[in-house]
Amino acid sequence: MVRTRFAPSPTGEIHLGALRTLLYNYALAKHYQGRFVLRIEDTDRKRYVEGAERRIIEDIKAYGLSWDEGPFYQSQRAAIYQQYAQQLLAHGQAYYCFCSPERLAGLKTKYDRYCLRLSQREIKEKLEKGEPYVIRLKMPDGEVITFNDAVRGEISFQTDDLDDQVLIKSDGLPTYHLAVVVDDHLMEISHVLRGDEWISSTPKQILLYRYFGWKPPIFAHLTALLDASGKGKMSKRSGATMARQFLEEGFLPEAVLNYLMLLGWNPGTDQEFFSLNEFVKVFSLEHLHKSQPAFDRQKLLYFNGFYLRQKTDKELARLLPQADPRFIPLIKSRIFTLNDADNLLEFATKDLIPPRELLDLEMLKEIKNILETKDFANLQNEFLNLIKEKKYQTGDFFMTLRLAICGKKITPPIVESMLIIGREACLRKINKVLDNKGQ
Repeated sequence: MVRTRFAPSPTGEIHLGALRTLLYNYALAKHYQGRFVLRIEDTDRKRYVEGAERRIIEDIKAYGLSWDEGPFYQSQRAAIYQQYAQQLLAHGQAYYCFCSPERLAGLKTKYDRYCLRLSQREIKEKLEKGEPYVIRLKMPDGEVITFNDAVRGEISFQTDDLDDQVLIKSDGLPTYHLAVVVDDHLMEISHVLRGDEWISSTPKQILLYRYFGWKPPIFAHLTALLDASGKGKMSKRSGATMARQFLEEGFLPEAVLNYLMLLGWNPGTDQEFFSLNEFVKVFSLEHLHKSQPAFDRQKLLYFNGFYLRQKTDKELARLLPQADPRFIPLIKSRIFTLNDADNLLEFATKDLIPPRELLDLEMLKEIKNILETKDFANLQNEFLNLIKEKKYQTGDFFMTLRLAICGKKITPPIVESMLIIGREACLRKINKVLDNKGQ
């Protein structure tokens, strides 16, 4: 059975790249009717952020994703990791290290194996004295560790270039390297899809699988998301990077997921739009990319606009509870995020006064007269008659009207908007503009 997992650390919010990793692991498991596991890797207590695991779970659910097993917390499994660390010690595949942080800070590169030379008597004495220690993996000398990556093919590392990794820290908790191997084995994880920053850790984990006599999972290291320029990793300099931020900015979860599907994978066709169920049906490791994709915010806006326009007016109104439902048909084709609606409809709840120099005040007085004396329900024809009678430029007329009513150049259809807010509100806004001598 295919079993995958998502294993975030509660050190902050979920990055958009981590959301893509979650999506791919979810899709692979569901494609094969397998199981998807959520595991919280919370053993790094120095970087732990209070409440982060709760927000991680909230974000996963907010994107319409779920898990079959878990969440499991590594901090609650310390005794399990200790058991396996003791097994490695007993077989000479790991060793105690009593070196102080000060001594380690003086080392130029990897650990110099000073404590590997300690006798059993010296180790016993130090343990009896209660000296602080860590447990390190004993890396074999002069070997090559090779594994096949489902994205990149065969990858090899010389063991002489690898450090004797800490497996158990001085606080008794495991490092990532031991905990991930033990958990992936005990949870029967068949495929590990993760970011390419973990490639250099893989040979150490492969060695642990060998020491324990376990079969390793299939590894697939996903490329990093680049910023729009394609010259560096996606960073805060280019805008939002966290999954939660995109929802807060008014992006639909299904649009974000659809865009992420195509950042590192393609279906082998020209199809761009996939529901989650459609993606699950066609997802495969064979179509994962080796090249690093650039995150293009404009392309995401394109996807989001498409999904917004697929919503019925009632569905969109539920997503925009702050908006008068009568405006929904007017703005539907004009917004690319939910937050755009707030900007477009600000005039409905506020009187926004534009600079007087942008307005034709004489024209505005004529508009006021129309509102006071003519049939309000027939505004469009009344305005067109006024334009013809006064020989106004149509564009100039409606820009003055738009600025007076909405305070902005970009608005929903102006006449329809005026009919929604009513004659009294329109006259109030125009009078405020005409009376505003300070502008």
